[in-house]
Amino acid sequence: MAQKHRFHQQRNNRSGGPSSDRRLEPPTPYEPKAPVVYGKPILVLEDAMRNTFHFKGGAWVPFEMTIAECRRTCQIKELPQKINQMTRYEVRCPV
Repeated sequence: MAQKHRFHQQRNNRSGGPSSDRRLEPPTPYEPKAPVVYGKPILVLEDAMRNTFHFKGGAWVPFEMTIAECRRTCQIKELPQKINQMTRYEVRCPV
């Protein structure tokens, strides 16, 4: 006795084949991005109000960017230790 096929395989039949628009366009060549060079790491603290501070001239002064803004362009690494309930980050901005 012949075996019964348990699963029906659907065949995807298209009428007309692939669109002719795709055939006319050559594939876009891959262009690798230039490597980004980052500067020296800066230690930045972020408090509960999302204010950021960095150590400059022996004191903690306000930093010009928030951590969310830094994440767009810079490398961010959250450090495990907290200082006075503030989170420490190592920030490296591009040169």
